[in-house]
Amino acid sequence: MVSENVLGKPKKYQGFSIDVLEALATYLGFKYEIYVAPDHKYGSPQDDGSWNGLIGELVFKRADIGISALTITPDRENVVDFTTRYMDYSVGVLLRKAEKTLDMFACLAPFDLSLWACIAGTVLLVGLLVYLLNWLNPPRLQMGSMTSTTLYNSMWFVYGSFVQQG
Repeated sequence: MVSENVLGKPKKYQGFSIDVLEALATYLGFKYEIYVAPDHKYGSPQDDGSWNGLIGELVFKRADIGISALTITPDRENVVDFTTRYMDYSVGVLLRKAEKTLDMFACLAPFDLSLWACIAGTVLLVGLLVYLLNWLNPPRLQMGSMTSTTLYNSMWFVYGSFVQQG
């Protein structure tokens, strides 16, 4: 990033990438001049096959090295060489670690208590209605068949239908 510019003084850049560049220049013994790509872009392929931005500066040999927080993509790797990443920066969210507690009613957590009460009430009401309808109008059974139309069986039938189990 550009540090504060004092009138009459050239722009001065600072940051981790600049520190790496200065360390390389000292270690390898070269001099450098920093400039920003004219279009202020990182680099993407154009319709005619050329590149713009920082990648374009390297491809057209107007720059010898490019330093930036640049994403390495397969398209870019086909036209320029990258070093391995020397800094991995990503945005993260920190949360306090939750206390682990064992709760045997954790299966009930997806729904609110009022919804569970409505479901239980519906099973009871529909089970009672099925029992009353079977009691008022008993089905005609064939000889030898045995079916019990107790209140318990009616409730169990409704619950089994609700959870889709036999």
